[in-house]
Amino acid sequence: MKSCLVIDDSSIVRKVERRIVEHLNMLAAEAEMAQEALEFCKAKGLPDAILIDCTLPDMPSNELVTHLRALPGGSKPYILYCASENDAKDIKRALMAGANDFLLKPFTRTEVHAAFLSAGLL
Repeated sequence: MKSCLVIDDSSIVRKVERRIVEHLNMLAAEAEMAQEALEFCKAKGLPDAILIDCTLPDMPSNELVTHLRALPGGSKPYILYCASENDAKDIKRALMAGANDFLLKPFTRTEVHAAFLSAGLL
């Protein structure tokens, strides 16, 4: 079974995103902060997919993408950058740091399904 790490400082958003991921028959884990996500990935290994919120309180999200990509096996996960605004510069920074694609919040299960399907995760 494929796995996904949901990273967002909002517990409500994490819960919604977790339900979307689980509905797609993927194992879901959560992290509230960037550092927590890095520690999780170092301890448990990188998941198949990662949803990263555009604003995390402890580290810029594009830096988190860079750190994740630098881990052993860092090229493996499909990283979706979850933007709350259509800020082209911010999205470009995340994509240049190594995110595979982005979604604008609020997104639907159908949009996540389409992204994961195109990435070969489903």
